[in-house]
Amino acid sequence: MTDRDPSIYYGGNFGTRQEAFDCDGCHRWQHHTYNTGISHSFYRQMQHRDDLFMWRCADCSIPMIHDYSQLISLDAENTHLPKEFLPDCDLQDISINLSLVFTPHHERAEFPGIRSRYTNKLEFLEPDRYEEIPAYRVMDRKGLIIDPSQDPKVDKDTVVKMYRCMTLLNTMDRILYESQRQGRISFYMTNYGEEGTHIGSAAALDAKDLVFGQYREAGVLMWRGFSLDDFMNQCYGNSGDVGKGRQMPVHYGSLDCSFVTISSTLATQMPQAAGAAYAYKRAQNGLIVVCYFGEGASSEGDAHPAFNFAATLECPVIFFCRNNGYAISTPTHEQYRGDGIASRGPGYGMTTIRVDGNDVFAVYNATKAARELCLTQSRPVLLEAMTYRIGHHSTSDDSSAYRSVDEVSYWDREDHPISRLRYYMMNQGYWTEADEKEWMKKSRKRVLDAFSDAEKRLKPNPELLFTDVYDEIPKRLQQQLKEMKEHVRKYEEHYPLKMFEKMEK
Repeated sequence: MTDRDPSIYYGGNFGTRQEAFDCDGCHRWQHHTYNTGISHSFYRQMQHRDDLFMWRCADCSIPMIHDYSQLISLDAENTHLPKEFLPDCDLQDISINLSLVFTPHHERAEFPGIRSRYTNKLEFLEPDRYEEIPAYRVMDRKGLIIDPSQDPKVDKDTVVKMYRCMTLLNTMDRILYESQRQGRISFYMTNYGEEGTHIGSAAALDAKDLVFGQYREAGVLMWRGFSLDDFMNQCYGNSGDVGKGRQMPVHYGSLDCSFVTISSTLATQMPQAAGAAYAYKRAQNGLIVVCYFGEGASSEGDAHPAFNFAATLECPVIFFCRNNGYAISTPTHEQYRGDGIASRGPGYGMTTIRVDGNDVFAVYNATKAARELCLTQSRPVLLEAMTYRIGHHSTSDDSSAYRSVDEVSYWDREDHPISRLRYYMMNQGYWTEADEKEWMKKSRKRVLDAFSDAEKRLKPNPELLFTDVYDEIPKRLQQQLKEMKEHVRKYEEHYPLKMFEKMEK
């Protein structure tokens, strides 16, 4: 509707004195009673009195005419509306009553907490009345581009790099998982089935964008150049580990890769990411922050302040949710009752999108667009990637206790992100069966070589327990270090010192 040309429904016979109009803002039918009848000539005068009247839709409150507080109706039969009001109708067939709602501007529901509208209907919002947020995708399960306009047109070399990275991660997972079962490392967590969320997002980011990961984003590090040696050294906690053996396996971190060291406790990285993004905003450094988390972590208390701080402070951060179906053993239907995690975004005032996380191109496009929004509009984006955790939660978990083998096999067979990208590459002529065999053999050898080298390395010098906290070690810690060295040397037969780098005398 407009001020001077209201869009009034006039297409048929509504029966005796039925009142209706169609709003251009919300396209909902408005039906009202009325208490004041007016002539057509007076209505024509009202149309040109922009200084006096306001016509608002009762549902969406779109303003049409200015500041008039009465309820006014037009009777199509009695006022003989001219042809210009009803250009497509036979005036003889019109037998409807048209009503307009006039609401003064000050009757908008404007409070310090909200700007909304009033309603005279006692009505609760029911979740089943809202359409589910769609999952954006680019290619189908057979690697075919659905809409050519959404094809990211990634060059061949980059596509091949994506595939090699995803499969190399998969191979590394298998070998390290088996090594834990053999007692060679203490713990491990695989990334089976979620490789597309890692590589698709990492490829769309700037290499210097700061990443706060959870514990299942190894592919992001791999894309950024964290080597197989780096992964193996961390899982073994040896002298080559950049973390100096202080973290349990898979708790990676890298200053060179702009990847903050992982913490075991869920969601603690989320408010930290919001704070870092605010600092980046103040610095105007052209970078953003990306925070990965699972749908289970979104139920933690730290998720709320992270979302709220980021939205109210307008921080350039992407909250990247990997919704893989299970929070350890808790399925999503026991984790939440709403429309996933994406539905929470608008409530916090965040731009939001849901994507098919098994479609690496959909993840790439969405992350790239989200990053641009963060930079150009300085605001957070919530991105929910729908995927499936094919592997166990960790080596401490047996997922057969809470899900069927058939369920896992279905996702592994029918909708694996690696398979989808391989289909695409073969459709494009980028990859052949011979390439696949050669690469699988080569990648496995690379992983095994790094594994063997890491296993042979010594553990870090025990003296490093006392470093990297203070710039200068306090006297009390110097005394403790001295006592520790004396104790170990006195009872050296009880300590496997040959496995560690030598301490200074």
